[in-house]
Amino acid sequence: MAGSNNHKNTEAGSIKSAFGAANRARLINAYFAQQSEENITPDQAWAHVYRLLLWVDQTTGLGHCYESDKSQPGKRWYARSLAFHDWLSTALGVAPDELAKQIDWLFLQAAEDLAANVIRQAANVTAKAETQRKPYQGRGFPRPGEDPELVTIVRETLGRYLGSEPPPEVWDKLVQRVRQYLALENKRKNLVGEGFEDVLAQVLQRTCRRDDMEVFTRRALHELQGFNRMRAGDKPNKVDVSVIRPSMRTLVTAKWSVRADREKQFVTDFTDYVNAESDRKPFEYIFVTNEFDPARLMRACEQLVGNALMFKHVVHISTDAIKATYGLSGEGKDEAASMQRVLKHIDEGRLISLEQWLAGLKSE
Repeated sequence: MAGSNNHKNTEAGSIKSAFGAANRARLINAYFAQQSEENITPDQAWAHVYRLLLWVDQTTGLGHCYESDKSQPGKRWYARSLAFHDWLSTALGVAPDELAKQIDWLFLQAAEDLAANVIRQAANVTAKAETQRKPYQGRGFPRPGEDPELVTIVRETLGRYLGSEPPPEVWDKLVQRVRQYLALENKRKNLVGEGFEDVLAQVLQRTCRRDDMEVFTRRALHELQGFNRMRAGDKPNKVDVSVIRPSMRTLVTAKWSVRADREKQFVTDFTDYVNAESDRKPFEYIFVTNEFDPARLMRACEQLVGNALMFKHVVHISTDAIKATYGLSGEGKDEAASMQRVLKHIDEGRLISLEQWLAGLKSE
């Protein structure tokens, strides 16, 4: 009984921080518990990652593969987003208009947990607020959460379709739901940041199934075998994902997408890793991403340190998705050239798929 209560308390605590690490871990485990073991394999890894993390761009209704502002109708990446959406829905075996129901699982589940917790707390909060407001009753103080401007917009837009004027508490509930919906999108950063690392770690463990392989997320560099502690006063360098095997230490930088500042950080991190290495043994530096921008992928593939390539492998969630998306590469001379170089890197094995990387780890 005590164990059951502890489990319930832990789960309740996780849900209160619905997008935090504890609840992410709970949800990822729940997702994989629904999958048959024969479907958790390297060749299906991309599908699990996309089902868990990929989302539909609210402004286009298409699977998100590039910055929203550059993927609007009439722009180059709208055509490519259509191609990506077509490839993904076909690969997952669903109709294009049903794709949204098959992806974004982790976000939707976390949002559901958060909404349930808000509803549970609402009655207590309302009762306490009424007690606090009682001395000011009858003086026209604004109600908590009241938003006259939003109510006016909705009323002006839908007024003629409303059979009757909703009472104030209904407007308040609508305002709360709208605010919550908008705020939730900001939470997505957690899921394509640390959440991507968590999903990748789980996929590594569940597809490779090696007893001699350990996988860690956000572990301080000096806590990994064969790396020295940072100098006093230096900020600890945490490795996104680390894969430790008897034969090799693999340090992974996992970034769903790439910004310019992140590209600079890759070199800085690698330099720190080299300087901290104390066993005088080689280690691998791997980049795993879902970036589709050809120039960024090209730079990652070609980044040198000294006269050697910095990344042992550049790994994309699905190189097939890249090929399908780049199918319409005729527009924009510079961009088309970058795309051709990325496709060449795929053909030559410099840019590999998540499936290829996992299969290699599993068979070593």
